[in-house]
Amino acid sequence: MTNPPPSEPSDPSRPEQPPSPYEPPPERSPYAPPSDGSPFGRPPEGSPYGPPPEGSPYGPPADQPPAPDQPPFGQPSGYPPGPQWGQQPSYAPQTPYGQYGPPPGGPGRGTNVLAILSLVFAFVFPPAGAVLGHLAKRQLRTSGEEGEQLATWGLILGYVFTGLGLLACCGWIALLAFTGYSGDSGGY
Repeated sequence: MTNPPPSEPSDPSRPEQPPSPYEPPPERSPYAPPSDGSPFGRPPEGSPYGPPPEGSPYGPPADQPPAPDQPPFGQPSGYPPGPQWGQQPSYAPQTPYGQYGPPPGGPGRGTNVLAILSLVFAFVFPPAGAVLGHLAKRQLRTSGEEGEQLATWGLILGYVFTGLGLLACCGWIALLAFTGYSGDSGGY
C-alpha cells in the first residue's frame, strides 16, 4: 500500500515539511560517499553514539592496580588454556538420540566372527566347529582382533563332540553286528 504524495502547504503560516528520509539530499548525489569516508557519516558532538570517553567503564582503570586475587587484565588466570580459535574441541563424537554408541573403552578391536561361529557350530555340527576354530586362529594371528579364547573353546569342543559322535556311531554299528541284525524283516 502506498501513501499519497504530500500536498503543497496551503497555509503560509505553517512551516515547510521536513524532507523525506527516503530521498537523498538535493545537494549531493545518492551514490556519492559521505564526506568523512564512512558510509554513515559522523555522529554529532555529544552524541551517545560517538567515540567512548577517555575513562571507559569497560576496561580496568589505568591508575588502579588489579585486585590481589585476580591476575592483571590481559594475563592468563589459573585456568588451563582452552582450544584456540578455529580448532575443534577434543570431545568424542556424539551419537544420534536413541542409538547405541561404541563401548566405553573407545573404538576397540572387534571380536572375530569365525571365532564366535566356531563355538556355535561346536554344538550344532562339531566338525564344522573344529574347522572354523582353526580358521579363526589363523585370522587372529594377523588381524589383532579379540576372540582367541572363543576359537580355542570352539576347537576343543568341536573335536570332543566329533569324537563322541564317532564313538557313538561305531558303538551303534558294533551293537548291530553283535546282535546279528541282517536288516531282513520278513518274518516274525
